[in-house]
Amino acid sequence: MLQDAAVLIDGETIAWVGPRRDAPKVGAQHAAPLQVVEITGVLFPGFIDCHTHAVFGAPRLDDQERRALGVDYKAIAAAGGGILQSVRDVRARSETELAALTRSRLATLLACGATTIEVKSGYGLELEAELKQLRVIRRLAGELPATLIPTFLGAHEVPPEYRGKRAEYVRLLCEEMIPAVAREGLAQCCDVFCEPGVFSATESRQILTAAARHGLAVKLHADELEGSGGAELAAELGALSADHLAAISDEGIRALAGSSTVAVLLPATMIFLGRRSQAPARRLIEAGAAVALATDFNPGTSPTLSLPLVMALGVSQLGLRHAEAVTAVTVNAAAALGLAANRGQIAPGCVGDLVVAAVDDWREVAYWMGTDVVSAVWTAGSACPA
Repeated sequence: MLQDAAVLIDGETIAWVGPRRDAPKVGAQHAAPLQVVEITGVLFPGFIDCHTHAVFGAPRLDDQERRALGVDYKAIAAAGGGILQSVRDVRARSETELAALTRSRLATLLACGATTIEVKSGYGLELEAELKQLRVIRRLAGELPATLIPTFLGAHEVPPEYRGKRAEYVRLLCEEMIPAVAREGLAQCCDVFCEPGVFSATESRQILTAAARHGLAVKLHADELEGSGGAELAAELGALSADHLAAISDEGIRALAGSSTVAVLLPATMIFLGRRSQAPARRLIEAGAAVALATDFNPGTSPTLSLPLVMALGVSQLGLRHAEAVTAVTVNAAAALGLAANRGQIAPGCVGDLVVAAVDDWREVAYWMGTDVVSAVWTAGSACPA
């Protein structure tokens, strides 16, 4: 913590950080006049939400009510709910309609401090619908001040038309969908839901190996509800991140600790699902793994738009220290997207993404639950509209 500090931003980049009394004088060599902004509160690096599913249509309200009545995840899916309900919805909507819905959601994430946001496809599960979602992300990346990181998640579920012929869908992903996404430059990463009953570790390896051949970084939904070796596979493949991990094995913890793969934990999801168990954050940290937090914002299992809320859950539900919670949504979350070199820190050379929390003590950003503590946001050196 620096008290009475100053940050100098030149263009889009942080040029200097230190005590205000030592701030360098800006001379006439700068074409733009110096703008001085005084803040009240605590200045943080821009938060990074490294796991969202923000491109969708309607919320899945029936799923929530079924869970309240004790119906489990698989039974909800069998009744027509779950991911496939969102798939039917997204397939039926136009790109323009999806863009309008997604724009307002991303604006809310940004207002809550998320200056960099990963956004997945995965509610199309056929080529044109997946490309439609990714084009929405590209379109909004040009309209919103936040940085959007697009991820292809065609392996989110097996679509109904391929039930009973899973191998054909895996072949479609590897030989048609991934090449098309790469050809259009619509995604930076490829993700797979590696979970019993969804995609096996063998299928996930096949899909992600194809993605890597086409220049996409790889990520995994791993060991969310049941252990399946997803964390071990992520470490083996050099994935940027393994996400969820509530059912990670001891071997999986050791594998992540010995790798550069970031463990992305999603506590709001498990709470919304009514689960009593959470990912073993303390064991991961003590083993030496890098831990990040994210909202997992999606219509079925985490309608959560606030990273500060997730930080508070990280402390109360996962046993993180306040400093670990801040690290988990800044530099570690940047690493989960391959961006740790210049995001997630207030340091010279980093992008000028900054967040002000209207609090007296920096720890309060991970304390107040359901309170909007973010009072100002800058992205690439420019203030975002309130």
